[in-house]
Amino acid sequence: MDIKQLSSSLYSAKGWMKLTAVLLFVQGVFTALSIIGIVVAWLPIWMGVLLFQSAGAIERAYNSEDEMALAESLAKLKTYFIIMGVLALIAVIFFVLAFMLGFLGAITSNMAF
Repeated sequence: MDIKQLSSSLYSAKGWMKLTAVLLFVQGVFTALSIIGIVVAWLPIWMGVLLFQSAGAIERAYNSEDEMALAESLAKLKTYFIIMGVLALIAVIFFVLAFMLGFLGAITSNMAF
């Protein structure tokens, strides 16, 4: 199995992965500055750590053709995308609920007059 060829796509994106990781760290820090945000600030920080670790592992896999480093990188990416998917699903559910509540509020306020 040619590890260098398998990991080349992720290796070429490692800079973007690290940039996104740093941006997630910053987002986590700014989120932690608010009273309510401190409860969820660990999520973007954790996601940033996962991306940074994945980028480091893919760099090791590419340079040393290490199968375990490739597997580690892909596992970290899997966890990142699971967290991102769950957060996106929660956001969509909250958006739909807020829209429905707003719509119901508009209907009931028109009925009162």
